[in-house]
Amino acid sequence: MSSNNAPMQADAWKMIYLAKRNPQLAPAEFAQAWREHSALGRQCRNVQDKVLGVTQCTSILSMGTSNSLQGIYQNADGVNLLQIRDLQVASDIWNDPETQAIMKPDELRVFDRYVREFTLVAKEDVLVNAPAGKAVLLGFLTNISDVPSLRQASLEFSSWNPGQRLVLNVVLAERPAGYNFDGIVEWWFDDTHSMIERLGASAVQAQLQSSLGAWCHLQSSVFMATEVTHRRP
Repeated sequence: MSSNNAPMQADAWKMIYLAKRNPQLAPAEFAQAWREHSALGRQCRNVQDKVLGVTQCTSILSMGTSNSLQGIYQNADGVNLLQIRDLQVASDIWNDPETQAIMKPDELRVFDRYVREFTLVAKEDVLVNAPAGKAVLLGFLTNISDVPSLRQASLEFSSWNPGQRLVLNVVLAERPAGYNFDGIVEWWFDDTHSMIERLGASAVQAQLQSSLGAWCHLQSSVFMATEVTHRRP
């Protein structure tokens, strides 16, 4: 009898924000204010080994890059994909004294509410393991009926964008009020121009309906076309 001695891959976890800016900030000011807020994290020594990566993705609508895409959510300004060391970090970070003293007082300068109120925790499932580009279409999906089928549907939706990174994040049950999403899909592109060109003016809704419509509730789902405006490391 043979045995499989290959090491088991550890689960990968994320904290994912669907963020709205402080309305006192102009749309063009949001990305820079957000970068400044992220920089404060370097002062939080207790969490530096717990946060493995930060990818801040700003809505191309907020940036004024394009208004041609149909079906793109207009009531948010950005998405943060925060890679964390393990699931426990998602609880510990809110009670960390340095985070409370340094990051939290600055949150309402940048966002319309405290970060904890729009943060989802999810387990990452990389479907196509390719380098992340400079633009990403994110789908915040509700009422997912079957996760394995949604994986396949997500691949079908990205068939016209071959070779690009594709990730399905399955959201944990505990969620902030108003953010009742079950899964978050990342469809990556080389850059914003290629994303707009490949999606076209109306392709988003047509492609989504044919590929994903049977496995989630599109009418209550949210789709964000974004450009990476800050990434570390």
